[in-house]
Amino acid sequence: MDPKNVAFFDYDPKSQLVVEETSIPRAKFSAIDGHNHLRKFAEQPNAMEDLLRAMDECNVQAVVDLDGGWGDSLARKLDVFNDFPGRFYAFCRINWERVDDPRFPKMAVDQLEDSVRRGARGLKISKRLGLGVKDKDGQYLPIDTPKLDPVWARCGELGIPVLIHTADPTAFFEPLDKHNERLRELAEHPDWLFIKDEYYSKDELLAQRNRVFKRHPNTIFIGAHVASMPENLKQVGKWLDEFPNLYVDISARLSELGRQPYTARKFLTDYADRIIFGTDGNAMGQPLERMYRLHWRFFETYDEYFDVTESHKVQGDWRVYGVGLPDDVLEKIYQKNFLELVGEMGA
Repeated sequence: MDPKNVAFFDYDPKSQLVVEETSIPRAKFSAIDGHNHLRKFAEQPNAMEDLLRAMDECNVQAVVDLDGGWGDSLARKLDVFNDFPGRFYAFCRINWERVDDPRFPKMAVDQLEDSVRRGARGLKISKRLGLGVKDKDGQYLPIDTPKLDPVWARCGELGIPVLIHTADPTAFFEPLDKHNERLRELAEHPDWLFIKDEYYSKDELLAQRNRVFKRHPNTIFIGAHVASMPENLKQVGKWLDEFPNLYVDISARLSELGRQPYTARKFLTDYADRIIFGTDGNAMGQPLERMYRLHWRFFETYDEYFDVTESHKVQGDWRVYGVGLPDDVLEKIYQKNFLELVGEMGA
């Protein structure tokens, strides 16, 4: 075959590196997966046993389901989780259907309070806020809309965190051309691109979100996916310095953290008190044990140039390096930080 005729999407080089490959079957400290989606498990109760088996084998104490919803949907989820005391948390969501109703702020607060009474331990805001929810004029509802100020404030009063996913990887806001570092991924999912004029830019979305952090200092926010800026950890550090009410989770971002191991290790160590462990679930449907063990390998070893695709999904054409975190940092990220924010189940 003429190598010049190998198509880009067929190119799949096999590394010839001979490097250490460390097996870490169980987390060094009991972990809480603070960012997951358990739809398929909670809807099929028999599947919960498989999930629990994987959790026990990998030393995962508990998992947070961010798909709790509200009302009866949340109640059904909690009924399933209550059969496994201490193992599952549920975060609720907001119903956006009546966002133009003048009563929406009160309805949203009432719904939030009902969800917390039922057992929700936090609020999840997806990237739909800013990139999906529209008002009656067809405009995307900005993240810092005054309509949501009562919700953010009430979360602070109730003592529950807001886990907020804003925007997406920077490459998703760039043209799909030869310079886009996630071309392979986006070519398969062009609907993940946000480059049309109708969308807010990524910078504007993050600025809207940060204005909310500033307006509500008594509410704890967890910025999902390293606050949606894992490509620039220096900037994330500045936000953490500026907003004492901000934490970040590392879910679905091993590929970004692991390609900058020196910077990532310093960031994870410097801000060890503000980082939450999470996985975002395994989008590829691979064994959960494999998903978790890739995380332990990244956090606990100095292994070089390994593939973390099965920790979530394909994200960029590169490999990663372990960061070998010290024990005190591991324990905080794996469990302590989450428990300080949310508490033990039943507490």
